[in-house]
Amino acid sequence: MFAAIYDTSGRPVDRGALAQAGLVVESPSDVPQLAFVHSSESFDGEWRGCTTLQGRYWIAGRIRLDARRDLAARLANQSEGTAPAPTDGALCLQAYSAWGDRCVEHLAGDFAFILWDGERRRLLAVRDQLGVRSLFHARSGSAFVVGDSLDWIVAAPPAAGPIDREHDEQWIADFLTAGSSLDVERTVYRDVKRLAPAHLLDISDGAVATRRYWHLDLGEPLYLRNGAAYAERFLELMSLAIGDRLPAGQVGISMSGGIDSTTLAVCTIAATGDPSRVVAECTHFERLMPDDEASFARLAAKQLGIDLQVKAIDDFIYDPGWRDRSGGEAEPSTGIVSRHPDRQMALEQAQRAPVWFFGEGPDNALTFERDAYFSWLARRGEWLRFGHAALLYLKAKGIGGWGQTLRRYTGHDATLADELDVPNWLDRGLVERLGQEERLGRLGGGANGSGHSWRPKAVASFSDAIWPALFDDFDSDERLAPMVWRHPYLDLRVLGFLLSVPPVPWAREKLLMRLAMRGRLPDAVLGRRKTPLAGAPLGDLVAARGLPPLSGAPQLARYVDVSALPNRLSAGVAVDRLIRVHALDHWLSRSS
Repeated sequence: MFAAIYDTSGRPVDRGALAQAGLVVESPSDVPQLAFVHSSESFDGEWRGCTTLQGRYWIAGRIRLDARRDLAARLANQSEGTAPAPTDGALCLQAYSAWGDRCVEHLAGDFAFILWDGERRRLLAVRDQLGVRSLFHARSGSAFVVGDSLDWIVAAPPAAGPIDREHDEQWIADFLTAGSSLDVERTVYRDVKRLAPAHLLDISDGAVATRRYWHLDLGEPLYLRNGAAYAERFLELMSLAIGDRLPAGQVGISMSGGIDSTTLAVCTIAATGDPSRVVAECTHFERLMPDDEASFARLAAKQLGIDLQVKAIDDFIYDPGWRDRSGGEAEPSTGIVSRHPDRQMALEQAQRAPVWFFGEGPDNALTFERDAYFSWLARRGEWLRFGHAALLYLKAKGIGGWGQTLRRYTGHDATLADELDVPNWLDRGLVERLGQEERLGRLGGGANGSGHSWRPKAVASFSDAIWPALFDDFDSDERLAPMVWRHPYLDLRVLGFLLSVPPVPWAREKLLMRLAMRGRLPDAVLGRRKTPLAGAPLGDLVAARGLPPLSGAPQLARYVDVSALPNRLSAGVAVDRLIRVHALDHWLSRSS
């Protein structure tokens, strides 16, 4: 972890008290009201800690930069041949020295850091563009506390004073109804905020200001000569993204039998040049529902020549004794019901590789937005491109694809989306005070996208609050074992390319990726179509084994009418929402 305590009144920070807590304490000797603290851990390919540039600038954080050589070259030109910094932390300081606040426009990767500018007497906090790394901030009197550990901040850090631990009822209402907060800046504590992705926090002269430094801008579609050119560019960018994320030794792939993770495995082998450095793990169900992931993953691993471990997780997704386990989460989380088996799995993964790749990204970036794209071409009068795209679409879709469309439009392939309603057991006073029904209604009916002219849904999806919640889950995993998760598809170079590709035909069933993998993956994997889960394994398991009794935490009554909860689990009961009630009850009982 890392953090900074800055008292704007000028009162010195008690550094001795911080050191006694087992943390490393560093700070400018001429700024007694500021202290950086950090743990002494380090990690392969990622800078963690605190450093200074000639005593003028200081930085503490957790940083892994993309395109590091390009950044170093730009800095060398800017500073007349100064040697590039040896660490990513020092490189960020050089960038700030050269460009000031605009340094963030030159940074990409996974990072969260706090920077002190001794000349301007200001403290800056920065979070990466997509929010892979977390950063929190709070105020206690005249002291500001900024850091990546919510637990540490609310535990009243020595020398900072107590932080108000009043709960944020909007965060809790969102958690109980939608599964996570719908506002990225909120935490479960009213007075502790998350710094939003792509934002900078500026504390100077006792004032606090935040601003967004990056937007996902998407201009004209990228038109290349043919499919082979798109495939070649995709593989080139994936090589760069993976190269920036590789550890020195083994690297793991969380691999299903789908196109995203198997493509990631192919590209990782190409980047390492050595299949023996790549290991993979496929989790699947043996009993709880039909699941053929393992068979497809084995086909891919055999052709690629990589070590694949297949793990049945029927007994790992729910721990009947979860309430009696020690430890917990910084915020209420349904992950608590599987935390113990998750720790076991994470420790096993860490023994195989220190860094694991996850294949999230293409589902959003390659959203098939046929109608938006054709409408945009028509409005611009680009009839030649319209006709060319239509021909490619007809060719890619084929007879089978048109059959699917016919069934969809005639109602023979319809599915009902889950309604985003307010459960009857949520406290009515809370619902009315927060306008929770209208809030969820806006979420359920908000298919207007980002306003982007030809990629509205895809662009909008990367601003969804679900991403910070997803990365919080990965952070939770990393606290269970000495390992880190990295996300090559979310490299801004790869992401920008996937979004810029004309969706017709290249985004239809991820045609671009299937073309790039032709001859590299088994035909059975390339021909497989994405299918939804065939069941609700966690709900079925909880219904069979039951939930433990509620603890009776008195604060739960502020949010939940316990008497309105179902007496037993049966068909039609939203088990996932009941798990959230129990997770909140458990968290309240341990945090009071």
